[in-house]
Amino acid sequence: VQLVESGGGLVQPGGSLRLSCGASGSIFSINAMGWYRQAPGKERELVAGINSAGITMYADSMKGRSTISRDNVKNTVYLQMNSLKPEDTAVYYCSAVISTAQAPGVMKPYWGQGTQVTVSS
Repeated sequence: VQLVESGGGLVQPGGSLRLSCGASGSIFSINAMGWYRQAPGKERELVAGINSAGITMYADSMKGRSTISRDNVKNTVYLQMNSLKPEDTAVYYCSAVISTAQAPGVMKPYWGQGTQVTVSS
């Protein structure tokens, strides 16, 4: 199973970015999906999450400025971020709890490689 993120980059304060993360491989089912971020010198933190029923949650720092969504046909999760601030600068990681065809009853977390988001003028 692989998770591949895209959509990061350099954006000015107040700008927007849309991150995407696609899961591929021998997938049986996907439960929760989410986005985390890690800034230099800081611990990785949860940004937003969405479960298989589409219920979402957000970190307080991102409420009202971001929207997480998923496409269950494409096994893809998205993060739309608006009104970006310099403190949003971090490496953003996608995570998903997945069971494989080889072990359909075992749910495990998988991580993407991360995509850099830099908010700067």
